[in-house]
Amino acid sequence: MLYMPTIFGENLFDDLFDDFARPAKHKNNPAASIMKTDVKEHDDAYELGIELPGFKKENIQIQLKDGYMNIQASNKTENEEKDKKGNYLRRERYFGTCSRSFYVGDNLTEEDIKAKFEDGILKITVPKKEAKPAVEENRYIAIEG
Repeated sequence: MLYMPTIFGENLFDDLFDDFARPAKHKNNPAASIMKTDVKEHDDAYELGIELPGFKKENIQIQLKDGYMNIQASNKTENEEKDKKGNYLRRERYFGTCSRSFYVGDNLTEEDIKAKFEDGILKITVPKKEAKPAVEENRYIAIEG
């Protein structure tokens, strides 16, 4: 089956045929339920909880660039079932990458942001930092004479 990226789910017809044609559509496709994010605000930081079920820590990257925190996760899953003679009854593969970006401001560094991956949840703590006002530099024009 060909899957097209849509804003509705893994396939254009998911909402229409959910219970009728594919009752177990999410069973072997981790992309169907990933990158759902909860954001909590605390006095001094924001705490993000990002669902990444079936992913491994080594396949997740967090990058800070131009004020944006970019999170990318990749996954490879192969399921194979054979009968007693070794013939395939079912064989499924999933290879995919997902990503999200959050604007965190230009005044944060990689050392400011803390991340932990546990039980399929990526927890990221982003401190609140006030933007430092630009120090006004006085420039004078030399007067000859």
